[in-house]
Amino acid sequence: MSPRSPSVNEELRRRSRERLLQATVDLVGERGYEATTLGDIADRAGAARGLVSYYFPGKRQLLQSAVHRLMHLTLEAALEREPRPEDGRERLARAVDAILGLAVDRPLLMRTHMSGVLQAEGFVQCPEQQRLAFLLRDTVERYGSRDVEADYPMLRALLMGAVFAVLLPGAPMPRERLRAELFQRYGLDWELGVPPGERPPGGTVPEMLHG
Repeated sequence: MSPRSPSVNEELRRRSRERLLQATVDLVGERGYEATTLGDIADRAGAARGLVSYYFPGKRQLLQSAVHRLMHLTLEAALEREPRPEDGRERLARAVDAILGLAVDRPLLMRTHMSGVLQAEGFVQCPEQQRLAFLLRDTVERYGSRDVEADYPMLRALLMGAVFAVLLPGAPMPRERLRAELFQRYGLDWELGVPPGERPPGGTVPEMLHG
């Protein structure tokens, strides 16, 4: 039997990593962070437990990468949904709705993620985060920004703040109010994107991943 080619090995490693990331999102969303062990994640992913530490330095870093992947997939699905938008304002509206929607649909997972970002180790610069950043930067550019280097981190900060406000225990803010503030800031009509109460065609990424 001939040995596997480097490209095949690379694909197998990619699939193993993806399974671990998906298992992390599922388990932390179901049980919470403290009740989920690295062994649980490996078992759910059908992977050897040593693979977790091979790909990720710890559980907190694994969780951040897993949530960044979910955010990237959710944002990508929103931006690519038919009819694909050519208008930069529609793309920005979809981006806002996609991220706020995650906070509403996956509160335990997103609250855990936000808490981890504020820990000492801070923001994890992983491949999943870089893919998410690329989509957001591209959205800002297509919106018509004249200074993407300044406007991209501002959009990221505003979205993170809105997610935090949705998830704040004991004093959450309604998604509709936060959406209105963001839409007003960027000059977006309320009918753009997916206004609260409506469902995008084909369902959401979380539904497709678990359906």
